[in-house]
Amino acid sequence: MSENPDKPNTNEAGESKSSDSEQGLEDAVEGSDEALQKNIKSGSPSTQRMQRPHSSPPRFVTVEELLDTAKGVANMALAHEIVVNGDFRIKPVELPEDSLEKRVKDIVHKAFWDCLSVQLSEDPPTYDHAIKLVGEIKETLLSFLLPGHSRLRNQIMEVLDLDLIKQEAENGALDISKLAEFIIGMMGTVCAPARDEEVKKLKDIKEIVPLFRAIFSVLDLMKVDMANFAVTSIRPHLMQQSVEYERKKFQQLLEKQPNSLDFVTQWLEEAADDLMNQKYKNALPAEGGAADSGDSPMPNPVAVQNYAYLKLLKWDHLQRPFPETVLMDQARFQELQLQLEQLTILGAVLLVTFSMAAPGISSQADFAEKLKTIVKILLTDAHLPSFHLKDALTTIGEKVCLEVSGCLALCGLTPFTTEKETVLKGQIQAVASPDDPIRRIIDSRILIFLESYLASGHQKALPTVPGGLGPVQKELEEVAVKFVRLVNYNKMVFSPYYDAILIRNVCCVMWSEVILLKLILKDKSSVVSLEGNKSSLSLQDMYPLEGKLSFRIEPVLYNAV
Repeated sequence: MSENPDKPNTNEAGESKSSDSEQGLEDAVEGSDEALQKNIKSGSPSTQRMQRPHSSPPRFVTVEELLDTAKGVANMALAHEIVVNGDFRIKPVELPEDSLEKRVKDIVHKAFWDCLSVQLSEDPPTYDHAIKLVGEIKETLLSFLLPGHSRLRNQIMEVLDLDLIKQEAENGALDISKLAEFIIGMMGTVCAPARDEEVKKLKDIKEIVPLFRAIFSVLDLMKVDMANFAVTSIRPHLMQQSVEYERKKFQQLLEKQPNSLDFVTQWLEEAADDLMNQKYKNALPAEGGAADSGDSPMPNPVAVQNYAYLKLLKWDHLQRPFPETVLMDQARFQELQLQLEQLTILGAVLLVTFSMAAPGISSQADFAEKLKTIVKILLTDAHLPSFHLKDALTTIGEKVCLEVSGCLALCGLTPFTTEKETVLKGQIQAVASPDDPIRRIIDSRILIFLESYLASGHQKALPTVPGGLGPVQKELEEVAVKFVRLVNYNKMVFSPYYDAILIRNVCCVMWSEVILLKLILKDKSSVVSLEGNKSSLSLQDMYPLEGKLSFRIEPVLYNAV
């Protein structure tokens, strides 16, 4: 299904400015496809697409179109990663030791350096390969300079003059050691402080071939440093233009692949159905009376979107495809999901412990913090496949009972009886089951807190933490801030698509009767106002009424007037 929300009108100057900034942004991220592909492979696990919803009919595409689409997606994902991930860094390529690519690379490099060694060992020495290496080093050093480094540029151009070096080699007057000394000194001038030690070690290498090999190795590290410096430099510009840039790139992808919103549509429809079912259950009369038809619960599209984001925290990543618009953040949502699962278990264990122990223990901040630290340490490996929650909770139960008994003795309180210890260990072990009542209560309250935080908009103050979550309040608020920032950025980019999907596929079906009934009582110029859609959308396009009525959707309210 293809969704193409209308774009607001802009004047020519605004279009020109936006086009220039977007072109500059695209040029800034153009050259980092390789680093992006590595980052995507390590950060976003592949999932098998199952239960594919109905989509647009397939069409044949050329190889050029496929490559252009892949390049656009790569640039969009790279820009998104730089903006969202403040710790984003380009890392040197490290091939696996037993890989074919590394073996081929090692063989080729060894052959090259052996050839250079043979040439330099001749009498007289042949400097053809060495001069080419000096030329490459010269270009690399020049690439590190900024426009204002004219003095350094002149020094490099003067000392590493290839024509002059060739003449010296032909006349037997070339001092290759002197050139290497200058190169090492220049590298020390332009390198990052973190590379000072590597550059200093180059001075201890006396043989020419190992020295050149080490110089190129350090230059490769300096290239990575320069790339990361460029990323840091363009990040402020990216943050200003990223929303429009990502939306533009996604729209281009959508035009080439019209089914790029299929899983998003399915995701939002499921969220709307779940939310409607919950509201209807809550609206049912307690004793069989008739419910008020005038107050029938209607899905609020903002609430539907918030609930859809919460569903991502309970996603089955192995069995279900992730929605397309949040696919770039799948690894981050998985990390949040894991943190919340650990937080749920931690909160349940602490709640059970403090409920069983004497009232004075839970009020001791030092003991509560110590107990929380112990449980967190024992749950550290929860993300590993070899981790067994039942075994970990058995160990946690033993350790908790030991700590509680020690605290009771230290405070002069009645010690734990064997029966109480057995009960406490059993309740802690029961937390391993997702159906455990205590665990379900903690999980439900965590989701309520996250939903309240999402619904609060851009308010600085966090909502009140529900009862029972006090011991894990700090950790919960940290996760909530990460989650809400991720969601708000995704909304800024893709909310027009979400609004269009909800209005056309979900809301109109359920609102049509209410809208038509109210229009009967009003004149035909009545306006239906909906929140969140930045562009005008004619309901007549979706439900034409013989051209007699026209509806306009504005970003004001979600309730039909």
